[in-house]
Amino acid sequence: MKKFLALLPIMGLLFISCEDDDTTDGTVTPEPDPVNYSSGSADFSNYVSIGNSLTAGFSDNALFIAGQEASFPNMLAGAFAEAGGGDFSIPFMNDNLGGMTLGGQAISQNRLILSFTSGSPAPVNVEGQGSTEISNTLSGPFNNMGVPGAKSYHVLAPGYGNVQGVALGLANPYFARFASAPDATILGDAAAQNASFFTLWIGNNDVLGYVAAGGDGENQLGNLDPSTYGSNDISDPMVVAGAIQAILQTMTANGAKGVIANLPDVTTIPYLTTVPYAPLSPANPDFAPQIPALNAQFAGLNQVFDALGVPERKFTFSATAASSVIIKDESLVDLSAQITQTLIAVGTDAGTAQVLGFLYGQARQTTADDLLVLPSSNVIATLNEEAFATLQGLGLPAATAGQLAVNGITYPLEDKWVLTPAEQMEANTAMESINTLIQGLATQFDIAFVDANAILTNLRENGITLADGSKVTADFGTGGGFSLDGVHPSPRGYAILANAFIDAIETKYNATLPSVNPLDYTGLYIN
Repeated sequence: MKKFLALLPIMGLLFISCEDDDTTDGTVTPEPDPVNYSSGSADFSNYVSIGNSLTAGFSDNALFIAGQEASFPNMLAGAFAEAGGGDFSIPFMNDNLGGMTLGGQAISQNRLILSFTSGSPAPVNVEGQGSTEISNTLSGPFNNMGVPGAKSYHVLAPGYGNVQGVALGLANPYFARFASAPDATILGDAAAQNASFFTLWIGNNDVLGYVAAGGDGENQLGNLDPSTYGSNDISDPMVVAGAIQAILQTMTANGAKGVIANLPDVTTIPYLTTVPYAPLSPANPDFAPQIPALNAQFAGLNQVFDALGVPERKFTFSATAASSVIIKDESLVDLSAQITQTLIAVGTDAGTAQVLGFLYGQARQTTADDLLVLPSSNVIATLNEEAFATLQGLGLPAATAGQLAVNGITYPLEDKWVLTPAEQMEANTAMESINTLIQGLATQFDIAFVDANAILTNLRENGITLADGSKVTADFGTGGGFSLDGVHPSPRGYAILANAFIDAIETKYNATLPSVNPLDYTGLYIN
């Protein structure tokens, strides 16, 4: 069966910038009055930023020089320079590809760009081999201490930058490049710089890992030992708050002032809002002929669902409208045994009955309340090789196994491809709890507070109009606010966030700073 996804028109625009030729009419435009920038009660002479990928300037699924230059801390440093700010050093990658190696072996992919080679714009990795070798460590210190992938408690973890631990999954390759020593901590290296001012934006990954994995992790609420957490687990909010409190205690011990941001609602980013819950189009010539056969194939199973009192689990594919995909929902009661027994009772051979019970015991079709992750667009309607092998192992002929192993159509999409309402609630509850704690810590330590959640909510719901009248939105690919990974802002999105930090700093410390012009930064890299 060929892949027959209904492709979204996610890209329909090429951005063309036109300028009129310079003309003069003899009118002299007066020079604006000079602005006297001031740090107020803050001191920007030695600024250090602490955080994760959002602080590092990560975008398009990679870290690369241009992205690091367009990080919000680097933008802030430029504004601070007008009010007594000093140099701002960055642990730059080696190139604008973004791929990394360890011992010469590739460990990460290059950044994403739009490819038009297939006729329909699609994100692809830039060609070439990234030249950033992790074992070639840099000499610091560095003002930008943003480490992609870091969770709150990683900031305090000795050895998180040990090159020897990277291959074992015990250390972070980005921090390993510039940690001051194998047993160094992010916080220790930041504090050693005796910052006069700092920004802190951490905790996003404590929820995002779970969300990005489609809820394929555990909610560690009540478990205060992060050493037992999996990479896709939701951190207990008290663990996150404890780590942030320790960071703030350390960074303010010398009297430094700073600003902290809360967490955005990661269930509403393009990574989760781009692929529709019903992506199977009857207009697709590969899919349309299959619809009658699929409905006939599931007719008997649908009668079983009726008999078991769960008609909402029936599978139906429409010949006139886009159809939902079939998923495995682990929150459903597992009816595998009941399905098998009912099918045997109506004359189905035991082997077939067991296979159908195995496949569809916790299956249903998606609804508008489900969120399919962005990478699911690459697997829906494709053959699941692992499922194919499993079904053959259960005794099915290759042809039958192949028919029952099509992702989202005959084989339920696995948990990692969809965030169900129950999983969304888990993530949002954690996010809200963490944000309440962050705001309380901002008050406790008397530092400025940025409501990043409100800013990105406004970007999603209303868009943000720029000086030239253009509007930045959260639409994938065309909105200008997010990069092609669907998670991280574009440079233009980071500029909008930088202005939010500036506003908070001005309000808290009575400072006067230049704002950042988002139009100076791209909304989408096209090469």
